[in-house]
Amino acid sequence: MKVRRFEYRIKTKGEGDIRDLTGLVEDSVAKSEVREGVVNVFVVGSTAAVSTMEYEPGLIEDVSAALERIAPRNAEYKHHLRWGDDNGRSHVRATIIGPSLTVPVSGGRPILGTWQQVVLLELDTRPRERSLVITVMGE
Repeated sequence: MKVRRFEYRIKTKGEGDIRDLTGLVEDSVAKSEVREGVVNVFVVGSTAAVSTMEYEPGLIEDVSAALERIAPRNAEYKHHLRWGDDNGRSHVRATIIGPSLTVPVSGGRPILGTWQQVVLLELDTRPRERSLVITVMGE
């Protein structure tokens, strides 16, 4: 079994920035030379998330609006009271979505639907530089 790990730095614009990682994931799988297995995508940090979506402007706005309804900006968060910061909603949103995603690999490519892209969601209230770890495992 082969295990290959790739690390990347991604600069974000802050809350609501959603980045398409599909090309990076596909390139990592190709470089790994794994033909059959899985690829895991993980963002380091507690205010960002990784998921899949159809990466298009309308859905990007819809996701931001849905997250606002789930964990609104103007709600009182115990995290704010404890630490005196303003990103309690960012932590809640990241916890719900999650920091990682695993995708099957077949024929040396991640198995993704036609309209399914792998994305990084920046949920913090300020621009960040994120560490992204892509691990490819298999034969």
